[in-house]
Amino acid sequence: MKLLLTGSSGWLGRFLAPKLSAIGHEVIGLDVATGDHTNIIGSVADRALIDKVFSDHGIEAVIHAGALHKPDIVRYPASAFVDVNVTGTLNLLEAAVQADHDRFIFTSTTSLMISETVRAGRAGGAEQAFWLDEEFGPLKPRNIYGVTKISAEHLCRLYHKLHGINVAVLRTGRFFPEDDDTLAIPSGPNLKANEFLNRRLTVEDAADAHIVALDRMGELGFETFILSAPTPFAREDCQQLITDAPSVIARYFPQAAALYAQKGWVLPDHIDRVYDAGKAERLLGFRAKTDFASILDALTQDRPPPFHHDPSYIPPKEMP
Repeated sequence: MKLLLTGSSGWLGRFLAPKLSAIGHEVIGLDVATGDHTNIIGSVADRALIDKVFSDHGIEAVIHAGALHKPDIVRYPASAFVDVNVTGTLNLLEAAVQADHDRFIFTSTTSLMISETVRAGRAGGAEQAFWLDEEFGPLKPRNIYGVTKISAEHLCRLYHKLHGINVAVLRTGRFFPEDDDTLAIPSGPNLKANEFLNRRLTVEDAADAHIVALDRMGELGFETFILSAPTPFAREDCQQLITDAPSVIARYFPQAAALYAQKGWVLPDHIDRVYDAGKAERLLGFRAKTDFASILDALTQDRPPPFHHDPSYIPPKEMP
């Protein structure tokens, strides 16, 4: 299949493009920055360019992973988020419908589910962790990134309704390699390891989920999926996760505290949100390979953690 992959020079694109090629797809990469898997330099906001790419390359399906992200809020005006995340998605949907595509894969974000109330968590008076599945709502994004991504999701839903194109909206949890831009403690790999309990997946698993969605969405209509490592927790744990997360973690992973102590790491004292990726497993048959047990297994065997950590990572579009 001839695929248009937007965001091909980004962190997800550099893992997704070669995986797609390895299984026989012809990948046409589009990005505003150069990269090993980028054929065309340009913006999804440029409708004339999108039309030319479709015409010149005979595009048969789109994986739309290109976007401005939360860290870009300090770099770009709000209008740029609308241009790229909303108008760019509309351009691709219109081109896909005109080309009579039967599927469209849209990379969204769990960030749009995090309102100020959810973000405040225990500090805001929450008495239990928020259980975030696809039915969670009402959604009240707290910044321009979330607002534009949920707007793009609505466009995807509308174009499915109007034109019948099958769409998978993949709300990915965290998989970026750099340090968190708002949290300093715990820092580095410790924080990432903790997040595999409730809100993170590896970039490799994120890429694999896109490939599964591309394969399975031809007859599913419109569906939204949360992508995250499978959480060990149940809804019944949510109250204690806010008040005493270590005790809950100890029930599932009795060895965790000792392994963390040997590493000089700390477990979270509370967890205020849990992403439930069960729908992706039920409908797509996708389950992330790397989970918190994988982290502990690496610690037990004194191997590097099974995820990427690069505090010096700079998105290609920000490189001089």
